[in-house]
Amino acid sequence: MREDLGYEKLLEQDGFFAHLLGRSPSGAERDLTYGPDLPVVLLTGGPGMHKGRLLREVRDGFAAKVPVIHLDCASPVFEVRAAAEPGARSAATEALAEVARRLSSWQGTGGSFAFPRLFAGLAVIASGVADGTSAAVAAEVERYGELPQRQRLRGLAAGDFWTGVLHGTVRNLLTALVADGLGQYPAAASTALLDALFDRLAPRGRVELQRIYGAYPGAAGQPRHGLSNLADDFQAGDEAREVAEGFLFRALREDLEAAYASASGWLRRVGRPGLLLDHAESPLGEGLLRAVLTDRRGGQRDRVVIVGTARRPDGGAFLHAGLPPGDASPPAVFRPADGKAPAWSRRTGEGSDQVPLADGVLLLRMPLLTGDQIRRETERRQTRAEPEGGANRRRVDGAVARLSGGRPHTVMRLAAAAASFRMPAGANDRDVLDAPLRLPGDGAPERPVAQVLLQELVLDQLPVGLPDEHRAQWLDLLTHLSVAHDEECADVLLRHHQSGQVHRLTAHNVSTLLTDTGWPSCERHFIADFGLRQMLVHRLYGLRPGGAAWHADHHLLRDHYAERAAADEGAGSRTDDGAGGGAPDQQAPDDRAFRSVTTHRMNHHLVSGGADDVVSHLAGTLPGRPGEWCAELLDIAQAPYPGDVDGRRERAQGLVAVEDGPALQRTVDQLLHAVWLCEERTRPTGRETARTLARLLELLSIMDFPGAGKLSKTATEWRELAANDQPLRRCTCTEQLGRRR
Repeated sequence: MREDLGYEKLLEQDGFFAHLLGRSPSGAERDLTYGPDLPVVLLTGGPGMHKGRLLREVRDGFAAKVPVIHLDCASPVFEVRAAAEPGARSAATEALAEVARRLSSWQGTGGSFAFPRLFAGLAVIASGVADGTSAAVAAEVERYGELPQRQRLRGLAAGDFWTGVLHGTVRNLLTALVADGLGQYPAAASTALLDALFDRLAPRGRVELQRIYGAYPGAAGQPRHGLSNLADDFQAGDEAREVAEGFLFRALREDLEAAYASASGWLRRVGRPGLLLDHAESPLGEGLLRAVLTDRRGGQRDRVVIVGTARRPDGGAFLHAGLPPGDASPPAVFRPADGKAPAWSRRTGEGSDQVPLADGVLLLRMPLLTGDQIRRETERRQTRAEPEGGANRRRVDGAVARLSGGRPHTVMRLAAAAASFRMPAGANDRDVLDAPLRLPGDGAPERPVAQVLLQELVLDQLPVGLPDEHRAQWLDLLTHLSVAHDEECADVLLRHHQSGQVHRLTAHNVSTLLTDTGWPSCERHFIADFGLRQMLVHRLYGLRPGGAAWHADHHLLRDHYAERAAADEGAGSRTDDGAGGGAPDQQAPDDRAFRSVTTHRMNHHLVSGGADDVVSHLAGTLPGRPGEWCAELLDIAQAPYPGDVDGRRERAQGLVAVEDGPALQRTVDQLLHAVWLCEERTRPTGRETARTLARLLELLSIMDFPGAGKLSKTATEWRELAANDQPLRRCTCTEQLGRRR
């Protein structure tokens, strides 16, 4: 049984890609979605969302019927090839030549493609070879020898771009260059190359080169000047080289357009050609996207379907012209569950050539798996019947749903590892992260599934902008940051764990890198993706025996906020940082991780063994301020539980003996542990915990202190939330978890 990944309808005979490419996987012609002005389609989603898998499935499903090329923009092969002749090649030119070579041997309907326009540009930059002799230039040009003309089709040499017989153009050009014997004079070799190139053009070829390269910046309609300028820009490097590379990409698309627009192409070719750019967030991919989007914004039209991947939900910062997210106009969005593709059009009128590149993009959101899809995946991988009426199976299913957050790759790995896993009694969801997993076909020994996922989701998908000096420690830094809530909290940890280093990352740096990699943000948690945070917390606890690394980080933060509170108090300022203001029950904004320095300190003190102190603090601050107190209780209890035996449920129910004290303090003790269970989100809460919450709040509501009666309403609200596995205080990264039961 095949996986259900939520995007299957896109690949159907009458699906989105069939209409985008104009042909179905079976070869039937389809009405085209969108007209001559095409959007660039970007598949958006962070690590584990199967963007690359969908691109490969598009290639496998359509490439036999319509020319579709899959290009991995993160492959090191293009950089390696370019390094052999850095003056005459780049990763972009190597990638473009690779696309052209594949299409020059394509044997589908209409036959192979020729790339004389691209060839002319690649040939002229060949004059930048290190040797500089005509022989070296000739050898470099020869690498592109199969591009200018089509392969034989039924014995005919198609095309009228060049004079001479099939493949004769390149051979004669090389002979002329070598015969000139120009020695070590690159400029002379370049001139001779241009002479040889233009001498062998047919009339149509002259017209085409004038149209294309005559439009190169500074060419003034002269194709020789355009080609010379292109070579000069390529040699200049940096932004000038990017202009040259972008123009070469335009030449490639012009070659494809010519193959379809010609009389023979119009009769024989069906649909649209496609270029699938995997890992398009890489420098190579971003450069290609920037080039095509800039061209199309400026009025250039071609029928090449460009589909790329984007980690960021907005498609990438380069699309938005430096505007902050709130000021930038968002691109059009399509979700597979929507069914039919949305209408799309480019802005027109005055100034349309200066709008952000996002105007030319359609974002296709990669779908998260639903609760039903997650359950079906875990059932599909189940290897044996479960005892006790499937109770263990349901517990495993719940853990997979919560830890994965619906990310397809994470679901599949966790479901495979947990197929025969037995959850311990009173288990935390994180226990399933120790389930062993052997990846199919790699011959490696079994490893805990958490190690596999951290390798695949973090180490194998490092941020593009992460400096080289931080790559080796990226996972360790994220592991320590799993206990942070906001940037101040994260900076404390980063300063400690990067002490002695010359180059350091700040919390803002890390936050930006996480966003660029496609991880979400959250107002209450620095590592905002719930599943990733749990994997990192699990790793942190295991870094040193007895959870020593875990406790050390929480103690560090506890002491930091204790010092801050003391400094604020000594300066005569309020310890609540001014949050709340006005009436004592007034709520602080929900976009803050904590309402006060004190509650932040208490949070880390609770996690690191100070539960009794936290209870005393809560019991002493409740009278007269029940509304604000409940909010502070939720702040304090938004914490993971250490990786040892969990006694919170028993303590919440009053089954654990605690130090005797007033009824208020004993009840607050039980309530704190019940709320902690609910807010950690790594166990199902259910009706039992909901009843416990309500009972404890009702007990407090009838005690003799100011404002007690207001807790009765809170008891009703929290009971309903807990009974349905909903968080008591929502935040971006936990609000969806209750829906994946």
